Amino acid sequence: MSSDSKVPEGLLYTPTHEWVKVEGKVATIGITDHAQSELTDVVFVELPQIGKVLKEKEVLVVLESVKTVAEVYAPAAGKVIKVNDEVKKTPELVNKDPYGKGWLVVLEVASPPANLLSPEKYKGSMTSH
Repeated sequence: MSSDSKVPEGLLYTPTHEWVKVEGKVATIGITDHAQSELTDVVFVELPQIGKVLKEKEVLVVLESVKTVAEVYAPAAGKVIKVNDEVKKTPELVNKDPYGKGWLVVLEVASPPANLLSPEKYKGSMTSH
């Protein structure tokens, strides 16, 4: 991971480069700064329907960039309760502000996601590759 990739405190991370903000039974999900820099310019975001029920590790969002297509996975089982329509209209928000305006989906989870990485563990997992 490049040393200038941002890994904010207060969020949890997956080994597949999603970030998760857990507030009770609600989890907001996006991709990390590292993931957006690997993808380069995101040109299309395919979001799930509100109400869709997903299993943990199921494909949640599909991102298309100028060089590849990437899948974003659900960090926990849950139901989609909100999607970021702004990223459909302005996909570059995923690159410009991955932890803010570039968030992707909010899930209502039955239980908090397990097996997520702290910022320190996520940074450590990136340097060991």
